[in-house]
Amino acid sequence: MIRSMTAFARVERKHDFGTLTWELRSVNHRYLDIGLRLPEDLRGIDQAVREKISIRCKRGKIDCSLRYKAETAVKSEKIQLDLDTARSVVEACRQIEAIIGGGQRLRAVDVLQWPGVVKETEKDYTPIEAAAIEQLGPSLDELMATRGREGERTAAQLLERCDAISAIVAEVRIRRPEVLDYIRNKVETKLAEMQVNVDRERLEQELVIVAQRMDVAEELDRLGTHIAEMRNVLKSNEPVGRRLDFLMQELNREANTLGSKSADAQTTKAAVDLKVLIEQMREQVQNIE
Repeated sequence: MIRSMTAFARVERKHDFGTLTWELRSVNHRYLDIGLRLPEDLRGIDQAVREKISIRCKRGKIDCSLRYKAETAVKSEKIQLDLDTARSVVEACRQIEAIIGGGQRLRAVDVLQWPGVVKETEKDYTPIEAAAIEQLGPSLDELMATRGREGERTAAQLLERCDAISAIVAEVRIRRPEVLDYIRNKVETKLAEMQVNVDRERLEQELVIVAQRMDVAEELDRLGTHIAEMRNVLKSNEPVGRRLDFLMQELNREANTLGSKSADAQTTKAAVDLKVLIEQMREQVQNIE
């Protein structure tokens, strides 16, 4: 399946400990570039998240963010105090009061607000990390599904342009004998206007040289070969963006050569039409994984 590199996914779930929300945005990029934003307390899953994304995505700039909102319900927990620190704070305040001569009396709540007096209970984030990693799976599923749908639409448009290019190539191929006759008639008409005697054998030799120089059979064959290869590549289940980009370069090269060899207005127009189609395809290919 052809996949686009442009997609968005958002998966939010409520757990006993709170709510986890994954948001993933993907845009085109030459390589895989993962930008990750995690809550400070969940930084430990950074590497695991990157590995999980890299298994599913091979190209693209992936902006991945996780939001964690803790459960608001407060459970009654016993406050743990560092009494030694509390006593040190009270004693220090008494000493200061003795120096400055009184002042406002120290309140218990002031002591509690002093850093270190109330011991903070260390929270176990292991269950939250495990839930976040598990929830990343469905988030990536949604992202890849979106990339797949976009890729299918892009592939269909590319195939339509392949058909258009094949039609132009077939038309130019059919007209090749007419172009050769056109060149011959043009040369003979010019010689007749000049009213000069020419060596017919030498003239035929020169016409053959001109015809060989302006012959576009090889370019048409290569255009047809590249289009056939592109159709095969679009059936692949592997990331093919770089291969398609290479084929665009080759198609453009043949279209340029066709235009430079053109000996009539219709062939020139065909070369221009080819370049327009190829440029449209190239822009689309830039967004394929």
